[in-house]
Amino acid sequence: MLHRILRPALKQAQLLSAIKNKQPLWRHETLVSASSACDATIRSLEDCLEVNYGGAPMWFDYVWLRDHCRSDASYNSSTNQRNLDTASIDLSIRPDNTTVQDGHLVLTWPGGHVSKYSLSWLAENSYEKNKQSTIQPRILWNSDTYKKANIPSAKWKSFMSCDDEVKNFLQNYLLYGIAFVDDVPATVEATEAVTQRVSLIRETTYGRMWCFTSDFSRGDSAYSQLGLDRHTDTSYFQEPCGIQVFHCLKHEGTGGRTLLVDGFYAAEKVRQQSPENFELLAKVPIRHEYIEKSENHRNHMTGIGPVLNVYPWNDEMYLIRYNNYDRSVINIVPHDLVRRWYVAHRELTNELRRPENELWVKLTPGKVIFIDNWRVMHGRDSFTGLRQLCGCYLTRDDVLSSARVFGLQA
Repeated sequence: MLHRILRPALKQAQLLSAIKNKQPLWRHETLVSASSACDATIRSLEDCLEVNYGGAPMWFDYVWLRDHCRSDASYNSSTNQRNLDTASIDLSIRPDNTTVQDGHLVLTWPGGHVSKYSLSWLAENSYEKNKQSTIQPRILWNSDTYKKANIPSAKWKSFMSCDDEVKNFLQNYLLYGIAFVDDVPATVEATEAVTQRVSLIRETTYGRMWCFTSDFSRGDSAYSQLGLDRHTDTSYFQEPCGIQVFHCLKHEGTGGRTLLVDGFYAAEKVRQQSPENFELLAKVPIRHEYIEKSENHRNHMTGIGPVLNVYPWNDEMYLIRYNNYDRSVINIVPHDLVRRWYVAHRELTNELRRPENELWVKLTPGKVIFIDNWRVMHGRDSFTGLRQLCGCYLTRDDVLSSARVFGLQA
């Protein structure tokens, strides 16, 4: 990626400049050795503190260290909130004294304030550790790998009464981006109850809990009997809804299977095969739009963002925004970039449409599916007859919060 290429070049340029101007490579350097039990050494550099702990070097900016002091004066451990006014820190601050004692880094600042940090805490929160770490572990899948994993569905009765069942459900959801609860009563009320075991419902223009058939009551192709290609929902929101919930309450007809595709699996294929196309999809902003002008509903929503979203420090993908139905006019991309974007988009689309990446399931009364709308795309077969679905959107933050409360990495 671009930022990974620039950093070594920048360091090399700084090094050559220092040599040319006969400057010391490190200024104000102080080496402090810790006890062998701690296996740590620290070195005071011009603008940061180098900590070598367990054989791994880490660098901490001095302002960062003062800002992250965990003393009672600087941090409220009861509320897990900062007391210190960050704007009050001298941006040229340096500690007067630096030492390691009993597995802790101890800094004395000008004015006498003392900060104490566990070496293990520093290691856990270092950039060097986090740039190699995953925020949310995932198992990427195609149809074959998902079926072979044989993921069990949660059961309604135990799901509603047993926290261990909820925890196992959330673990499957985090890993695969989809999870099921079986034997749910085929009512809107039961569907609402099962969703509230893991999150708050996100109310949108479609309501809190929605129940619909193919009556074209809203200005959306979902309210028809047509087949729908793979897509993510609410791409026209600045923050697309995190979780999509579906429950088929009734179907008197044929067709209507649900299509599921792991968008991250397809995107990672693009990253491996064409890094430059992946980068385009992760950087070029695209507008999506929802315009509704009916007798009962009038809406005009716009969301702008790249198709792929990645964390800049570790290149981990966290969101895919893919909806060819709702993609608006491309008018915020220069003409010399547009064709390259279309090429990249085509490669991603080809991966998404590979038959081996398609997981087809038949939703029946009693089976509720939870879909990570930031990762897994859904679609459907065309169908005949009366088909009634209910569902809702859930807030992503609250689902992830529930998972963390159970001790899951999310």
